[in-house]
Amino acid sequence: MGHAHHHHRHDHDHEHDHGHTPTAPLPAAFDPSVPDEALNPEQQSRRSLLRRAGLLGAGLTAGSVLGATAATPAYAATNGRRTGGFLWLAGDHHIHTQYSSDGKYRVVDQVRQGARHGMDWLVITDHGSATHAKIGVDKVNPDIRAARDAYEDTLVFQGLEWNIPGAEHGTVFVHPGRNEVSVLKQFETDYDGSVRNASDSTPANEALAVAGLAFLGEQIRRRKVKDALMLANHPARRGVDSPHEIRAWRDATAPGRQIAVGFEGAPGHQAAGLPAPLGMARARGIYDNNPGANSFAGYPLESYRTWGGFDWMTATVGGLWDSLLAEGKPWWITANSDSHHVYADTAVRGPGGDFNTDGRYPDPVYGGRIDITQGDYWPGQYSRTHVGADGFSYAAVMDGIRAGRVWVDHGQLISGLDVRVSGGSRWATLGGALHVKKGAAVTLSVDVALAGGPNWAGFTPRLARVDVIRGEVTGPVSDQDTFTAPTAKVVKSYDIDKTTGTVRLTYELGRVDRPLYVRLRGTDGNRSGVGPMGAAVDPAGPAIDVVGDADPWRDLWFYSNPVWVLPS
Repeated sequence: MGHAHHHHRHDHDHEHDHGHTPTAPLPAAFDPSVPDEALNPEQQSRRSLLRRAGLLGAGLTAGSVLGATAATPAYAATNGRRTGGFLWLAGDHHIHTQYSSDGKYRVVDQVRQGARHGMDWLVITDHGSATHAKIGVDKVNPDIRAARDAYEDTLVFQGLEWNIPGAEHGTVFVHPGRNEVSVLKQFETDYDGSVRNASDSTPANEALAVAGLAFLGEQIRRRKVKDALMLANHPARRGVDSPHEIRAWRDATAPGRQIAVGFEGAPGHQAAGLPAPLGMARARGIYDNNPGANSFAGYPLESYRTWGGFDWMTATVGGLWDSLLAEGKPWWITANSDSHHVYADTAVRGPGGDFNTDGRYPDPVYGGRIDITQGDYWPGQYSRTHVGADGFSYAAVMDGIRAGRVWVDHGQLISGLDVRVSGGSRWATLGGALHVKKGAAVTLSVDVALAGGPNWAGFTPRLARVDVIRGEVTGPVSDQDTFTAPTAKVVKSYDIDKTTGTVRLTYELGRVDRPLYVRLRGTDGNRSGVGPMGAAVDPAGPAIDVVGDADPWRDLWFYSNPVWVLPS
């Protein structure tokens, strides 16, 4: 069936040395034994964000994050953002700086803003290019290391935005260490589609992409780097990530370690759809393309647009993402800023300098006006990717992403999500697999911590509805370009009538005799429509975004990764 080995991939994440222990110190903002007055301004900002969000402790039942009194023990179940034993760390794996040919900000600008907007981990991903491979990948590293020192409560990875040979872009990043630059530099020099002039959709270029993933796996095997991950960015934007390419990346596993683990469920550039005269009046996500020479011919025209701010591959119930999950293999979603030039910011590129010679633009300067012709937000200002980690460390974040313990939201629609599928005495959470005896009764229980205060647009969002999506695991597909999953559908919708605190939702999956998965989605209820596969599959899904008139704050969604149930 193809799902048996899937479970082993989930099990591996406790076999290798994480380089941390469960008692690793929490960031000061999370640690109730550290008094408010001992925090620096960034840490105070982070703590007030946690308090406002009302992020809850173990099982989302044990009171607010930081406890009501300073007397709370430092590592009590209520601290941090631990649910189900995990510390939920919010981050962004798609961020550009002055080392990108279309960027502007310093590394420290993006890290400072990310920290202010509640990000626990960030990946700096300047564009792969001849200039970046030759100069930028080296020169950005001291800036990243300085930012790590200055913002010790924010994990800052070095990565790059890979021009995937034969396809779109992707984030590639590695665990920090003495070889982080040399491995990324060699990877970019040998496997970047722009550097190698390998962008066209040809079999040779597609093979080069798979070889690049194998190279990263080999660097881990040889202990050059501790870990590496790849996530495909804005996958449906130009129609050039064909289903068979995505499957080839997913299946290009190194010994014991999958490198390509998912794609952006929602792209960045979320402010780009703000209507004139407020904004640039383009498409949300800058998804305003049409099929080109390298596009996969099978994709419909509506796949080139976002749906409720999410990529069509993710937003379509019974669509491409579900077709991957129905194979019983891991493939996860994320949400990111793709931050280049921030909407309503006042900075402009500094004068002078030469990008091709210097590998970077001069530091930004004050431009004398707010710029509403841009389409991006700061990391954490709108899009968040939440990772269930078993400690505050680089390794723990990478392990959590690979394991699929991830949910994503826009506009701080909710502040916490705890998902369990249980049968008998066993349970599994996001990304995991529950093994039960055939015919066992299985229950999905979901705790949603509602928004506990205003988001970065200044209002408190209200969750209107949560949907449970269920699909059968039907095994590997014979046609690698399959992008539908006929069994996936919305099986239950819950109208939410509370505005504060926690909501518990319970759904009985019944007696399970065939492998399946469940995933969750939620909305503010402002915009919806019948999904692309029809009302019987998705009666009230996200609506296609209107080019030139898509205010992202009026159309908020969250999505979770799946949990499998595997009877035997």
